[in-house]
Amino acid sequence: MGRRWRDGQGELVVHGGGGEASVRVPLEIAASYRARTKGLLGRDSLDGAILLSPANSVHTFRMRMAIDVAYLDRRLRVIAVRTMRPGLLGMPRLRARHVVEAESGAMSGWGMREGARVEVVVARSQAHDAGAGRPRS
Repeated sequence: MGRRWRDGQGELVVHGGGGEASVRVPLEIAASYRARTKGLLGRDSLDGAILLSPANSVHTFRMRMAIDVAYLDRRLRVIAVRTMRPGLLGMPRLRARHVVEAESGAMSGWGMREGARVEVVVARSQAHDAGAGRPRS
């Protein structure tokens, strides 16, 4: 069974490769259909990132800002990172199971690139639902 989270808050940890330090980013988790559908619609900015799970594609119709989009496989390894301006439909990624969105330009500063490994750490209030801070597998 795949990873499952509940809607809420947490941290995205981007593990640096080649000796780079890990970066921790505030994270919103959108796991329900309703939360995934709303995503970043109606926002002018985002502090950190939002995880859409499960998801393998996104669109930017009715968005107010350009975004970075990272597609993650089931092991939370980055398959691809794209920048999308408002009004676009992203191509589905067959191996993608999760999508992370952030303000345009943010992901390069975090070291989020193809092949990078990330970790999702849920907030303590949700830890009992997701196995002491880790997603259920």
